Amino acid sequence: MTRGVTDRESCLSKLSLLDAGFLAAERRSTPMHIGSLNLFELPKGVRRDNFMQSLLGSLQSTTELQRPFCDRLSTGMLGSLAGAEWVPDEALDLDYHIRHSALPAPGRYRELFGLVSRLHGTLLDRSRPLWELHLIEGVNKREFALYTKYHHACIDGVRGMQLTQSMFSTDPTEILTDSPLSLASRERYLKLLSERGLKRVLEPDFSPRVADRLKAQWDLVGDVYGKTRKQLSAVRKLGVRDTLMPWSVTPRSALNTRVDGARRFVAQSFPMNRFKGIAARFECTLNDVVLGVCSGALRTYLQNHADLPKKPLRALVPVSLRRPGDTESSNAIGGILANLATNERDPARRLELIRQSMVDGKAMYEGMSPAEAGALFALMQSQVFLISALQLSDKLPAINTTISNVPGPREPLYWNGAPMKGIYPASIVLDGFALNITLVSYNQFLDFGIVACRRSMPQVQRLIDYIEQSLTELEEVAGLKSATRASSRSKR
Repeated sequence: MTRGVTDRESCLSKLSLLDAGFLAAERRSTPMHIGSLNLFELPKGVRRDNFMQSLLGSLQSTTELQRPFCDRLSTGMLGSLAGAEWVPDEALDLDYHIRHSALPAPGRYRELFGLVSRLHGTLLDRSRPLWELHLIEGVNKREFALYTKYHHACIDGVRGMQLTQSMFSTDPTEILTDSPLSLASRERYLKLLSERGLKRVLEPDFSPRVADRLKAQWDLVGDVYGKTRKQLSAVRKLGVRDTLMPWSVTPRSALNTRVDGARRFVAQSFPMNRFKGIAARFECTLNDVVLGVCSGALRTYLQNHADLPKKPLRALVPVSLRRPGDTESSNAIGGILANLATNERDPARRLELIRQSMVDGKAMYEGMSPAEAGALFALMQSQVFLISALQLSDKLPAINTTISNVPGPREPLYWNGAPMKGIYPASIVLDGFALNITLVSYNQFLDFGIVACRRSMPQVQRLIDYIEQSLTELEEVAGLKSATRASSRSKR
């Protein structure tokens, strides 16, 4: 197996402090990979067996892979914290990484989610490139799925969406002869970006010396700490203590327990126009509405389990720091510690408190470069990792959950004529937060993927119903008629 040599070599070979943190935090009970379940419908007039074999053959046909499919992790004397880098895997075994599965009849979504739950709970082999791809057939009568997982050290959610868009086509008649994992597929995507006026952006590399690299990153963290203190002093509703010592304001709940390696995955699609309608009425962002809907759902879930804290839940809300055209960075994310206002009964008031919390959180990043904002997020994440490592997550939770909204393709995608029906993300839980809610905007829908520790979050599938209830509640207080609501794409 070979790979193409590109000008990206120096950009991705060395791990950032945040990337290394994802590796250092990983244990058997806390896999640190992110995933995606892509659901497809078979094209009309094709035989399932023939079509699936052609897709599998395409996946396994390439000899030149795009990153991160072609690189493995190499650690130095200091291990994953400082000495790790990505190097070409000269003995790449595609038969290991690409798996073909079939659901037992009748192949309902329940069985599909059960399989994804098991796959998402297993660790990636660090001696190999840190990814797996599972082609799954037998979903209902005319559907199939593609489940992929990548280690978070080599990819973030936005980069994952870029990979998805590079792997498939917007043309239902186009037959892709190249593997979606290939360099050719990536070059086709870069050409599309160029046609849309977006230039490639290469991140500056650090010094090849480990000591210099570490010093540069820690110096940056120190600068960010000072800048954050100065900026937060101007934001009256926030304080340095709340942001840099989040355990001081984060309540304990059933979400904040030790986790094991078993996961539960559930998914659902909701029409985007329902969220946009609420956002327009309350003069807030679509993401504010997403947080408000999730807040209402979590409030109901915890109430039904007699575990709703008196203090509001706090969610870490990742925000993309990726500049337009940046297709190279492994992780380019910041984060806001949002007040979910779960102690507030009135849904309209709850949404307003969330909106203000997001405005205040965004104020922290004003005047910061992407590198500085990324360093601030790494500082926030380090507290989560540290508390988890010290086994204090049930006593001093840094956050209650993570809620992430990842922009996805606006146009429908196709895989050799097979329409993609949904993109359902599967993310990470850790000791201290046993629930992760991630959604992708795709083709006028918001596709929710919920991952939880099976032991810590019983009956987590009911969150789907509670999200619908919370969404309906906000529509009602906004004065939106039920007739304006489109039905959700059911995945139950």
